[in-house]
Amino acid sequence: AVGNHEAAPCNLYPTPNIKTDNISWLYEVLADNWIRFGLSEDTRASIERGAFYTTLIRPGLRLISLNMNYCTSDNYWLIINSTDPLDQLQWLIQWLQYAEGHEEKVHIIGHQPPRSCMAAFSWNFNKIVNRYENTIAGQFYGHAHSEEFMVFYDEVEKQRPVSMAYIGPSVTTYSNLNPGYRAYTIDGDYAGSSFWTLDYHTVIMNLTASNAQNKTIFLKEYDARDAYQMKNLFPNDWNDFIQRLQNDIDGPLMGLAFQYSTKSYQNGTQCDHNCRRGLLCDFKTSRSEDPHACDSIPPF
Repeated sequence: AVGNHEAAPCNLYPTPNIKTDNISWLYEVLADNWIRFGLSEDTRASIERGAFYTTLIRPGLRLISLNMNYCTSDNYWLIINSTDPLDQLQWLIQWLQYAEGHEEKVHIIGHQPPRSCMAAFSWNFNKIVNRYENTIAGQFYGHAHSEEFMVFYDEVEKQRPVSMAYIGPSVTTYSNLNPGYRAYTIDGDYAGSSFWTLDYHTVIMNLTASNAQNKTIFLKEYDARDAYQMKNLFPNDWNDFIQRLQNDIDGPLMGLAFQYSTKSYQNGTQCDHNCRRGLLCDFKTSRSEDPHACDSIPPF
């Protein structure tokens, strides 16, 4: 998935209606390299158009990679048109409809998570996730550097979770964050597989110890189900986890969630009530500029 730092200048991805600048130089190189690394030739057209594509990972599991630079406010070209300048969401709907019709499950990947998008794109994306909740088996994003997750809720039954998005850590050395990476365990390759995430674990590099000992020290930080006392990692399970955090926002479990968000660079004692409330709000907010997403979180 293409990120915001691939462009030059950084973050700026011109839309087709911009005649004074274009980014074809990047998309042509991405297409050549991604196809050489294993994508099929039939992905070239959409990559050269906007660096998004779809491919069948194995029978029954389709990958859709989105270019989220066409939704984020860091891309100043979107001030001209932020709705869906490359018709990428329309393209996404067409492939989700195809997947539904052919009984495929879909994993969506992208760099920026949807709540980092401008409102028009973000809210439309949320509607798409709602419509295809039985087809989308997983969403995976990055960009934030910290380690997070995000629950999508039904737009009508607002307390009903419909989809999960995982925001993985980064290996970038960053202020107050250890580098880290995450490995997911996905439901197996068999007839009728859900292809849902069954568990994940995070590995971190301890910067303090690595600097003190002058060698790279990696260690396994945690397994999600074990650390958060969860039976499964379906949307309902994550919603139940959020409820547990909300009911004891100043308790040790919320402190642990904060610690893992920093890849154990900090611990729960360094996150006060307002800090915890903000993190919990992020966990349950899938749409940008949603004024009521966190109304149920106690303010005090």
